[in-house]
Amino acid sequence: MSNQRHHGTSAENRTSVEGESSAPLSPGKPTDAGRPPTAARTSDTPAPAAPDPKRWWALVVISLAQLMVILDGTIVNIALPSAQHDLGISDSNRQWVITAYTLAFGGLLLLGGRVADLVGRKRTFLIGLVGFAAASALGGAAVDPGVLFAARSLQGMFGAVLAPSALSLLTTTFTDPEERGKAFGIYGALAGGGSAFGLVVGGLLTEYLNWRWSLYVNVPIALVAFFGALAVLEDRPGLPGVRLDVGGALLGCGGIVAVVYGFSEAEPRGWASPLVLSLFAGGVVLLVGFVLWQSRAKSPLLPLRILKDRNRMGSFATMGLATVGMFGVFLFLTYYLQVVLGYSPVRTGLAFLPMSAAIVVGATRLAAQLLPRTAPRVLMVSGMVLAAAGMVVLTRLTVHSGYATHVLPALLVLGLGMGLTFMPVYATATAGVAPKDSGITSATVTTFQQVGGSLGVVLLNTVAASAAARYITEPPRDPAQKDLVAAEGMVHGFTVASWWSAGALLLAALVAACAVTAKAPKRAERETKV
Repeated sequence: MSNQRHHGTSAENRTSVEGESSAPLSPGKPTDAGRPPTAARTSDTPAPAAPDPKRWWALVVISLAQLMVILDGTIVNIALPSAQHDLGISDSNRQWVITAYTLAFGGLLLLGGRVADLVGRKRTFLIGLVGFAAASALGGAAVDPGVLFAARSLQGMFGAVLAPSALSLLTTTFTDPEERGKAFGIYGALAGGGSAFGLVVGGLLTEYLNWRWSLYVNVPIALVAFFGALAVLEDRPGLPGVRLDVGGALLGCGGIVAVVYGFSEAEPRGWASPLVLSLFAGGVVLLVGFVLWQSRAKSPLLPLRILKDRNRMGSFATMGLATVGMFGVFLFLTYYLQVVLGYSPVRTGLAFLPMSAAIVVGATRLAAQLLPRTAPRVLMVSGMVLAAAGMVVLTRLTVHSGYATHVLPALLVLGLGMGLTFMPVYATATAGVAPKDSGITSATVTTFQQVGGSLGVVLLNTVAASAAARYITEPPRDPAQKDLVAAEGMVHGFTVASWWSAGALLLAALVAACAVTAKAPKRAERETKV
């Protein structure tokens, strides 16, 4: 081992990632200089830092904040019809309740990750919590559409600060491979299951209180997490030498926002719309400029060395493709359950609970137990193939299908697949990252997840709508059965989109199988000590 690896300048250098900690040498094994291991540790290597005694309480706080961010991605969906009626939002503008959040969140995540490295993760975490709570209160008190859209955008901005700091805090708090696996299992379960759970909470709040509480509920959660963070999170200063890359932020964030906005406008305007084409072209130009800028910047927003690691880039790509294929299921099944089967908002939300439970089981009981001794790609490929099988089950839906016979089996299989996938993706993407890059790496994982999910919903919704329109008009249908034909067309659109989702998930499995070559953490640790 080199001296650089032994002489960390701070505790953070010693505890950032697996394989980078100062593990004691094997008994009786001489060092390179021929000295006994005791002498080597005394003169060369500091003793391993003791685990943080508050690390499990820290996990509770970090998970609570992450759950709040994930919930907000879906909790407003069921409340949207009530908010639209109350505030007089037009049909053409109602999408901005969702899009304003996803654009700000996905577009600013990279910048949020670098802010965490510059200011300090705990401080950034606290700022994100306060800002998110304030923006949520503003949205809940909105008296017109403009205020609600602005509040949702602010939520996305502070969420982009909060999410990467939460993941990087988790990365630097847990260094033991087995404990780290359990922690990431819980985190992965929240990331996958929080969206479904948000539908349940949104339905309950909308039906028994009103739509404003789908935003107000974030305030007490943020306050609990804030005071918990003050008590249990270790306070570390920002890393020296980190600078904000303003040019990179403008190019990268602008490119992501342009592409996501282009996809969001493709459905109402059409793919050949001049605005849509201009947004795509402008987004590509900005993103190419971003890559060129990063290769020359002294303090880049996204160091390209992060993307050059095969396992990390494979994990990023797997996450992006997985969310492209998975996130559309919430939209389609929400409409199927409410419009076709006639479920209430609460019953619709509760119908997703088995999926959330399956995600928790897949992440914490299966993936967390298997990862220390199993290659990550084995879990990722298994999870994606399982999720694709669940999507295939959904392609068999009809207007007469029952929840217990068709929907529930698909949700259980999908949930297990998501749990098996997300946990090893998070762990592999953030493993081996230098402390100065942990914030931006965490942000990149979440960026791929958020942008993939946003694009997947828009793309699959366009596929579903087009398939439904063709079904209704070709061949000509009986006007006397207009309602039945409309329902059949909607379900046909969902089944076609489910085939596309299954294809995206199988592509994610292929990427994981080919790109992720990391060994099981326990095996890699043993080989490092030899």
